Amino acid sequence: MPVQSSAIVPHRVDPDFIRQIEGYSLTTAEILYRMPDHPLFLQTYLWQNYDQAPYFPVLKRFLAFWEQNLDGRLHSVTIASSRLVGACELQVARSLTYLH
Repeated sequence: MPVQSSAIVPHRVDPDFIRQIEGYSLTTAEILYRMPDHPLFLQTYLWQNYDQAPYFPVLKRFLAFWEQNLDGRLHSVTIASSRLVGACELQVARSLTYLH
């Protein structure tokens, strides 16, 4: 009969953390678009996801989807991006502690 130990707890790494290690950073885009029924009015849409600066492939795919599938014409896109975790900020842990 196998022995089950309650001291061994499997841990999963957050996928967003993995993306940050791979060079992705949190990116926010303010998208101004024209309303389909009232083209003189501009509407704002805020988009936020992990993306790779300076080329922003995830944002480009989203904007391509927008242009192909949505009626509101894009007016302008303002991008803000910051690096949350860089390789220079990582250190090897010397100990591991469990809480709860």
